[in-house]
Amino acid sequence: MTCKMMIRVAAVNVLMAAVLTASAVANAQAAQRFLGTVTAVNGTTLTVKTSAGEVHQVDVPSTAVIKQVEPGAKDLSAAQAIEFSSLATGDRVLVRLDPNAAPGSTVALQIIAVKQADLAKKQEQEREAWQRNGVGGLVKSADPATGVILLTTGAGATMKQITIHTTKATVLKRYAPASVRYDLAEAAPIDAIHAGDQLRARGTKSEDGLQMTADEVVSGSFRHISGLIESIDSAQATLRVKDLATKKEVIIHVSQDTQMRQLPDRMAKMLAAILNGNMGGSGGAAGPGRSQGRPGGGGGFDTQQMLSRAPAIQLSDLKKGEAIMVVATEDGSGADAITLIAGVEPLLEAPAASQNLLNWSLSSGTPDVAQ
Repeated sequence: MTCKMMIRVAAVNVLMAAVLTASAVANAQAAQRFLGTVTAVNGTTLTVKTSAGEVHQVDVPSTAVIKQVEPGAKDLSAAQAIEFSSLATGDRVLVRLDPNAAPGSTVALQIIAVKQADLAKKQEQEREAWQRNGVGGLVKSADPATGVILLTTGAGATMKQITIHTTKATVLKRYAPASVRYDLAEAAPIDAIHAGDQLRARGTKSEDGLQMTADEVVSGSFRHISGLIESIDSAQATLRVKDLATKKEVIIHVSQDTQMRQLPDRMAKMLAAILNGNMGGSGGAAGPGRSQGRPGGGGGFDTQQMLSRAPAIQLSDLKKGEAIMVVATEDGSGADAITLIAGVEPLLEAPAASQNLLNWSLSSGTPDVAQ
């Protein structure tokens, strides 16, 4: 081996060692802290569940530093010291572990908490902001060069186009797979947005409501399925459904996060009449939790609120041969249901029904304000 080759090999070894060391340090740092929601407080032990579903039990000694911050706080400049007894189920916490604790033990060095009541208040404020200043619908086009997104809302006579202007300050997010929760959405550039995507935006609207300068945008790609249940597998929590549009069978996975509703017959017929334009309502969506009513926000029937008031059901309530409408994401094994509505026979004849179901399914999430 020549001298130059030996030098190169040595350099590669040094580089590999540096990479592995950096990776080990990063993994160690990640293992020394976690963020989640308090699910139990027992003596001096805190049980915390992360958004990924991991459950941690951590001992909190009297020497641990415990501070409370307001939702959305970016630093600890305004944090207040609190007692361990102040922590309760539902609080959001960032736990830093003691690196000098005995091997095999999990001991808290510091806990930063956001109280559940403060979270609820902040989430309600966010929800109201989306209701007042939000729009939602299907993407017609997105231009990364200009930052302009064209959005269509409503259907039939109520359909309109809204121009969304994004800037460098606009927060752009993409829904996580099998989720319409805003708090689980991840940052994504505007070129991740495509025609046909579902999109919600919040910002400053023009007087006629057809232009918006967006503060926040969240988008995602979802599939709408309308069909008849051919079989139900309770053990696997799956449905075999024949899609009326494609005439093909689809395996639909139902989870504990799936929103499931049963439309009473009278409500279904009323919604069908509204969506067909027979009762003066609108299918447009104004943001999480609410639709706009008639164009211009002048009232009328709120189809999203009507859907939200429908009784909740379980998988065991469904029957073979029943018609359902589903909003889902897809993977290799079928479709993961986000929203499932039964009792929809009258809606299947309403041309705007699928649009409104999609808008309703995307109206349930508000930003997770615990950072």
